[in-house]
Amino acid sequence: MAMVTMLYGSNYCNCNWLNKHFNSINKILHPPSLIVSASSSSSSNNDNDVVSTKSGTSARGRRLLKVREEKQQREYDRVHKYPSWAKVLQDACKDDTELRAVLGDSIGDPELMRKRVEDRVRKKGRDFSKSKTGSVLAFKVTFRDFNPLDSYIWFEFFGSPSDRDVNLIGSVIQSWYLMGRLGAFNSSNLQLGSSSMEHPLYDSDKGFKVLPSSFHDISDVEFQDNWGRIWVDLGTADYFAIDALLNCLTALSSEYIGIQQVVFGGRCMGDWEEGMTNPDFGYKCFKI
Repeated sequence: MAMVTMLYGSNYCNCNWLNKHFNSINKILHPPSLIVSASSSSSSNNDNDVVSTKSGTSARGRRLLKVREEKQQREYDRVHKYPSWAKVLQDACKDDTELRAVLGDSIGDPELMRKRVEDRVRKKGRDFSKSKTGSVLAFKVTFRDFNPLDSYIWFEFFGSPSDRDVNLIGSVIQSWYLMGRLGAFNSSNLQLGSSSMEHPLYDSDKGFKVLPSSFHDISDVEFQDNWGRIWVDLGTADYFAIDALLNCLTALSSEYIGIQQVVFGGRCMGDWEEGMTNPDFGYKCFKI
């Protein structure tokens, strides 16, 4: 009996130990579910509403406030950081229709205004209102081993000529060459130069029999920065063809584009780079 009691007591103790550990493992494997009551959720929402009410703003309100502040900052920058030169141009548009047409819808955008003005200067020159854009100073004339049958004629300007200036200068040189090619510069037939214009007389037969005198050849008019040049072969034309050219250039320099000097002869002037024909580096050309 004592043996039975001992065994039973031992088994009883083992059972208690097993039950205890089984309950611990069961709690780990099957934790109690979390129950959130509607009252707690409602309480949380009420707390958020209280915070939003206390701050006086909502998410949408904060976004609108940020947009309004950014707009005010842009307006401040436009008023206080607007370039002074842009203000001058904008004010000048009130009285200058040509300038207003050049700027167009770029007013208010300094970078676009700058681009429009640069394009206008490149195409038509620097002045907006004056018709006379030349120089009040007479240009210098020099000769450097000038050979009328094979020489360059150089022109130095006060600045790099615009596209309009290139066309104007080229047209003058082209006209001069055409007249020389047709024999206009022939001193053997100057019948009216020394006669009175009250009773002018011209002998057509004499003019017809005069030995022809004409240019032989000329190159295109080339430009690099503020220098221009042409190569000429004056052929049998007389030297007063040079006087005629200088007379034309004098009026051209005074009225339209200022010329610093004209040089007859010489192989290289200024910073002229032989063979450089890239427009990006300041090269321009007028085809004769």
